[in-house]
Amino acid sequence: MATITLDTVRKVYFGNFEAVKGVSIDIADGEFIVLVGPSGCGKSTLLRMIAGLETITTGEVKIGDRVVNDLDPADRDIAMVFQNYALYPHMTVHGNLAYGLKNRRMPKQEIAERVAEAARMLQLEPYLDRKPRALSGGQRQRVAMGRAIVRQPEAFLFDEPLSNLDAKLRVSMRGEIRQLQRRLGVTSVYVTHDQLEAMTLADRLVVLNGGKIEQIGTPLEVYHSPASTFVASFIGSPAMNLIEATVEAGEIRVGQSRLGPCPMPDVRGEVTVGVRAEDLRPAALGGTGIPVRVTYVEELGAQRLVHGQIEGQPLTMALSPAIPLADEMTVAFDASALHVFDKATGERFARASSLAA
Repeated sequence: MATITLDTVRKVYFGNFEAVKGVSIDIADGEFIVLVGPSGCGKSTLLRMIAGLETITTGEVKIGDRVVNDLDPADRDIAMVFQNYALYPHMTVHGNLAYGLKNRRMPKQEIAERVAEAARMLQLEPYLDRKPRALSGGQRQRVAMGRAIVRQPEAFLFDEPLSNLDAKLRVSMRGEIRQLQRRLGVTSVYVTHDQLEAMTLADRLVVLNGGKIEQIGTPLEVYHSPASTFVASFIGSPAMNLIEATVEAGEIRVGQSRLGPCPMPDVRGEVTVGVRAEDLRPAALGGTGIPVRVTYVEELGAQRLVHGQIEGQPLTMALSPAIPLADEMTVAFDASALHVFDKATGERFARASSLAA
């Protein structure tokens, strides 16, 4: 096991396209880091630079105490799990697990012990004599993880390993990956565009956008205190409501309606206000609030998502099915649940200490 350090790492392709723009991350020994962001944000390029599959334009990558910029992938003591499994179709499960160890000329007894241990951990023992074509997608992914485990590397790198699986299997497999990583204690870097997958797996999230880091933090820190409108809209399902508003005399106004007091006393002018769907409730009978015209409802069983319009802007509420609905509802906004962002830059204004997130 080892730390991984990225120091102002950049990747520039021919034509001066800068895919990764000076990224710095310190990953602790045994930490599970998830790189998350939309397609094209640079997360896979960053992972491939750690692995040695992409050259580094400028900056430095360290694994443990070694600078690995000029080391071949085979010399970096990492193991990578790919999206497409990358199994040898003509080999059995046992053969796939043992192949890399045989190439290293490891003693037969040690190979047998490592393969047996990985098969036991991943519940692959009944399938050791089968070839990949006789396995399900989940079993193939377990074999791919087993090939990484038997190497006993300093770090695991995962490149969207669950994207080829169906939704139900993804849920079970991500639980297995997290439990396995905790049991082994191996430093891990995981790439995904799926924010729910990122939230459930990570010790810390690294949210990327356009080759730059938007925010680093624990899943709950990123969810409850997004650093920008991009993070607010990307992390969370449903996404945070973002409403164009103005602050006048300490009050937030949306069109002709008063939203409530601004939690940041020094902010004024045009802003973007964020509020999570689960932080909205209909106003008490006779209470004050803003009228919301309901457009459609998604019934999810334990909750319902109520979609509507507030002063011509979209708004989503996550409500209990027990709450009665109407075509128009009055919604109260709690100042402590509001996030206020600079409209020009998208950056979040710091809260007053009494209303700290």
